[in-house]
Amino acid sequence: MTVKKVDHVGIMVTNLKKSISFYEEVVGMKLKASVPHTDGIIQLAFLGFSEGDETEVELIQGYNDSLPEEGKVHHLAISTDKIVEEFARIKDTDIKMIDEEITLLPNGYRYFFFHGPDGEWIEFFQR
Repeated sequence: MTVKKVDHVGIMVTNLKKSISFYEEVVGMKLKASVPHTDGIIQLAFLGFSEGDETEVELIQGYNDSLPEEGKVHHLAISTDKIVEEFARIKDTDIKMIDEEITLLPNGYRYFFFHGPDGEWIEFFQR
């Protein structure tokens, strides 16, 4: 396996600008990147505490506006340097895939999702 750390936790939000302000002003995080998804609908923002290598919070707007009152953690992302190798390894098992191919974002990040044993979403992610 080539996985090495938890890369980020994705949180669905209804207002990206408002959530960025909250995480910056209240939590003390800094916006590291704002990225449109290739689907033209979803907007992503990555926040952290430092410029270094750390587990980040990813805010996701446009995926689902029907959030429960307590909010919604969308997925757990695990970092890898060999996304193609990991995609082939996971696809070669009986694990239920969510994505049938690796997605490439405009900033060069690549990822794919699959289900954990209780239906949770797990993402393998390469920066």
